[in-house]
Amino acid sequence: MAGPSLRPHVHWAQRHRELYLRVELSDVQHPDISVTDNVLHFRAQGHGAKGDNIYEFEIEFLEPVEPNPVCRVTQRQLNITVQKKESNWWERLTKQEKRPLFLAPDFDRWLDESDAEMELKEKEEEKINKMKIESRVPKDPFRHLKKGYLVMYNLVQFLGFSWIFVNMTVRLFILGKDSFYDTFHTISDMMYFCETLALMEIVNSLIGLVKTPLIPAVLQVFGRIFILFVILGSLEEMQSKPVVFFIFYFWSIIELFRYPYYMLSCIGIEWKPLTWLRYTAWIPLYPLGGLAEAVSIIQSIPIFNETGKFSLELPNPLNVTIPFSFLLQISPIALVLVVFANCRYLYKQRKRHLGPKKRKMK
Repeated sequence: MAGPSLRPHVHWAQRHRELYLRVELSDVQHPDISVTDNVLHFRAQGHGAKGDNIYEFEIEFLEPVEPNPVCRVTQRQLNITVQKKESNWWERLTKQEKRPLFLAPDFDRWLDESDAEMELKEKEEEKINKMKIESRVPKDPFRHLKKGYLVMYNLVQFLGFSWIFVNMTVRLFILGKDSFYDTFHTISDMMYFCETLALMEIVNSLIGLVKTPLIPAVLQVFGRIFILFVILGSLEEMQSKPVVFFIFYFWSIIELFRYPYYMLSCIGIEWKPLTWLRYTAWIPLYPLGGLAEAVSIIQSIPIFNETGKFSLELPNPLNVTIPFSFLLQISPIALVLVVFANCRYLYKQRKRHLGPKKRKMK
């Protein structure tokens, strides 16, 4: 059971417009911070000089402040920023002349008035210079056209892959395993359209319409085109194999989250459940999709051996034929590297979008 409330050590510093308070408490829980009648009220559970306890204090400020303090909690301390109502320099922090025992200067942030004025002047000059630079940069007259194009592109792709997913799901429920064997003949036209249209993602990255790096876009788009057009599209024997169902199904599920996420991002909308799905669904789906693609390549090797399709015949005097199946035998290694590169890129994106952020509380 927690003991009686105690006062923590508090260090303070100021600038012309702000007050900084650093509360020496670690592992802070349930901080309650407010400003009423120009008095800061603080109460929190945390580990301080007297161990794990409830700590609280009050500070009546020398001059009026804004009633909305900003709090940032870290593992070792708690920082509070309070805005002054008027930009000036205070001779002390508290209304009472005698400094409270728990309060001390924060020498890590301490500046005298002249240094603070110089810092403020530098910040204002930096702000003015930034505004001048921004005013020199001309606004893109085609920005609305570009945004409209990206919205339409992502919408069309979302609708295409939605059609594929719904069609395959309905057929699976109605026909069961029998739907595996004619997936290609039923779905391939729409898949050809969507994956051919996906070449625009390389163009978009190349000309700077999107921030996606070029290499991940190239690896994904050309990897899928190779599987779709070369492994499946060129061999009738492959088109009736069950692996086609799993390749198309994994591809479509991934895009059900990716394209609407990008479409909403184009118009400045973020829906958190969709963001979570966009940067989480790939964790099982990318390896499973890569596995299905590898299986299709392995299954196609005997067929390419038998037909000699795409084999390279060298002219005399070499008179040597390089079978296409030889290249396919080493392609699973390349496929593993491609999947690894894409997963590594998406993992970094996931950390950036879903990683822990510093808590801020008003």
